[in-house]
Amino acid sequence: MKLQASHTADRSEAYQEVSQSSVIRLLFKQLRPKQWTKNLLVFAALIFSLKAINVSAIVNTLTTFFLFSFVSGCVYILNDYVDREADRNHPVKKFRPMASGALNPTGALVFGGILLVCSLVVSYKINPLLMLLLAVYFAMNVSYSLKLKHVVIMDIMVIASGFVLRAIAGGLAINVHLTPWFLLCTMLLSLFLAIGKRRHELFLLDKQKDAHRKVLDKYSFTLLDQLTSIVATATIISYSLFTFTAGRTIYLMWTIPFVIYGIFRYLYLIHIENKGGAPDRLLVEDKHILVTVVLYIASVLSILLIFE
Repeated sequence: MKLQASHTADRSEAYQEVSQSSVIRLLFKQLRPKQWTKNLLVFAALIFSLKAINVSAIVNTLTTFFLFSFVSGCVYILNDYVDREADRNHPVKKFRPMASGALNPTGALVFGGILLVCSLVVSYKINPLLMLLLAVYFAMNVSYSLKLKHVVIMDIMVIASGFVLRAIAGGLAINVHLTPWFLLCTMLLSLFLAIGKRRHELFLLDKQKDAHRKVLDKYSFTLLDQLTSIVATATIISYSLFTFTAGRTIYLMWTIPFVIYGIFRYLYLIHIENKGGAPDRLLVEDKHILVTVVLYIASVLSILLIFE
C-alpha cells in the first residue's frame, strides 16, 4: 500500500511539474499529428471539382481536414486513457504521454471532451450533415478501439469505412455530390492498404502474434494474400469504370496507368521488401509511390482544366 501510494504521489508530482512547462506540447503529441496525413483524403472532392473551387470551398475543406484530425485525436486520447496501465508494460507504447506519467489522464480526457464538442459545433456551421458524419466517425472509431479491432475481417472493414467517411466529408464541405464509383474506389483502396498493414504485422510477429494484436491469431498469409489479390483487382477495375462512367471527361482514363503502377509498386513493397506496416510513411519514404501520387494528382488537375 505504501509503495502504491508512493507511486501515486510521484505521478501527481510529475503531472504538476509538466503542467507548468509543456502540457500544451504533450496534449498536441497526444493528438498524434503524424497520423493526420490520412485525413488528406478530404481534399479529393475539391480536386475532382475544379469548377466548385473558390475561397470558401478551400477554407471549408481545410477546416474539415483539421476537424477530422482533432476528432481522431479525441479517439486516441480515449484509447490511451483506457489502455494506459497496459501500455506501461509495452516496449514502445510506454513512452506515450499518459502511459509514461508525463500527462495527467483526467486532464487529457477533459481536453479531449472539450475538443470533440468544439469540433462538432464548428462542423455544424459548415454543414449539419458533416456534424452527423463526424459523430458517426467518432463512435465507429471508439467501437473499433474498444472491441472491433479484435474481430477478424471486421477490423479492416472498419478502417476502410473511416476513409470512405473522409471522402464523403470532403464532398459535404463543398456541397458536391460524390459518385458511387468514387466511393467504391476509396473503399477498395483503403481495404487494400489495411490488408497490407495486417500482413506486415503478421510478418513481424508471426511467432508472437498475441503479443501485439490478438486478431492476428485469426489471420494467415494465405488468407491475406487472397484478400489482397481480390481487392487489388477490384480496385483497378472500379477505378477504370469510374473514369468512363462518372460523367466527367473520358480523358481521365489516361490516369489509369498511374493507379495500376501504384498498386503494383505497393504489392512489391509488401511481398518483396516486407513493408506496408505504415502506409502513411511509405507515401513519403518510397520515392516511386510519392512520384506516382504527385503525377497522378497533376494529371487529374490538368485533364479537368483542359477538357472540362
